[in-house]
Amino acid sequence: MPGKVESLLVTEAEGVRLKLADGRELVDGMSSWWAAIHGYRNPVLDAALTDQMAKMSHVMFGGLTHEPAITLAKTLVDLTPDGLEHVFLCDSGSVSVEVSIKMCLQYWQSIGKTAKRKLLTWRGGYHGDTFHPMSVCDPDGGMHALWRGTLPEQLFVPEPPSGFDAEPEQSYVDNLAAEIERHKDELAAVIVEPVVQGAGGMRFHHPGYLKALREITAQHGVLLIFDEIATGFGRSGAMFAAEHAGVTPDVMCLGKALTGGYLTMAAALCTAEIADGISRGELPVLAHGPTFMGNPLASAVANASLGILKTGAWKADVARIESGLHSGLAQARELPGVKDIRVLGAIGVIQLDHPVDMAVATDVVTAQGVWLRPFRDLIYAMPPYVSTDADVEAITRGMCAVAAKA
Repeated sequence: MPGKVESLLVTEAEGVRLKLADGRELVDGMSSWWAAIHGYRNPVLDAALTDQMAKMSHVMFGGLTHEPAITLAKTLVDLTPDGLEHVFLCDSGSVSVEVSIKMCLQYWQSIGKTAKRKLLTWRGGYHGDTFHPMSVCDPDGGMHALWRGTLPEQLFVPEPPSGFDAEPEQSYVDNLAAEIERHKDELAAVIVEPVVQGAGGMRFHHPGYLKALREITAQHGVLLIFDEIATGFGRSGAMFAAEHAGVTPDVMCLGKALTGGYLTMAAALCTAEIADGISRGELPVLAHGPTFMGNPLASAVANASLGILKTGAWKADVARIESGLHSGLAQARELPGVKDIRVLGAIGVIQLDHPVDMAVATDVVTAQGVWLRPFRDLIYAMPPYVSTDADVEAITRGMCAVAAKA
């Protein structure tokens, strides 16, 4: 459909810079929707892709397998929280959420508890654009309200109180527990974004709420899904946001940064209990089979990206970026119209008391030599981990410029 704001034509990208057709270069503060964590034209990822291309670009993942996918699955099991032992490789983040939900529904179906079909989540969330993921996005504040009445009707509780460092509110935990207990016989799973609610509002919450969810769901026989598509692979300062709480969900969704932003690929991981339950059912396999599941090119570049992460250098980079975001955004606190400023890991957010004018924002930020993509009342950045201090300074300067004029 025709866009309201004309798109900018990118001809090349290298490091953290996007080169436009008109010759301008922009520092990418978005990591191409949070995926290109190692920047563009990374030599390690480039080599992995070209080496694999010389061997095999694709082969069906039914009855056949290949080394890049085997290695990737083993690596993901090693990296993720203990207990997640089975891996389903799929196409995109939304599909990962679809698969995760299907895992939970098929598990209960397979063990004879067919009434457990509902999902519960807290408001302010975002889980993707296909149908079941849309049903667990915020039903009022999100962009999927158009589909009310068409989507499956799920159960929603208020969003968790804001603040990564704010102590959990017991009254909220009690209400959460009461709601899950009330619906436990029909609930298949609770699905949440751990610590960071991304595209639903860039809100941060205390990890204690995840600990509470783990205890409550286990007590009442409800599965727990963590959607780590945005937070996975270091973005929040931990390899996975679940690590802030020290808990393991029954199912974890991964995507975005999995391949370092090179190719579309995602994964859904589950515990042995869920895999065993499904295998004992009338249909003893997960009823899902994407054509490009386990694509060798995507698997190879994902292995290369995870190899970079396993060196551990990302921790210092994310901490350095976090410091730069804190210092660079501090000046925006005095600007009129600024409601809040928050930073966690390599995520920086300016929240306004009014919606951002996208046309004005694009002009302002590109004049600063930066690329950002604000939405609603939020000006935010998720820089690539390879961003220098000067890059981060440019990004925060651009964010403040938008806040001052948009």
